[in-house]
Amino acid sequence: MKRSLVHEIDLTKIEGDGAFPCPNCGAVISPDDETESVYTILETKFKGDSLEKLIIQCKCGSEIHLVGFLPS
Repeated sequence: MKRSLVHEIDLTKIEGDGAFPCPNCGAVISPDDETESVYTILETKFKGDSLEKLIIQCKCGSEIHLVGFLPS
């Protein structure tokens, strides 16, 4: 069985509109894309009422953990 790649991206380090390339295949993942044509949301993690982490999977199979939602 093929093991998926896992990457962590800190959104506080992304400039511009929040779009970023998949670290594995380079597909552009945009927060404005609600179609899930490039990625699928796997899990959302909350700390209290605030979003702590969003786990998505790119269509290439890479699992991407998005962090940086909570203030430092």
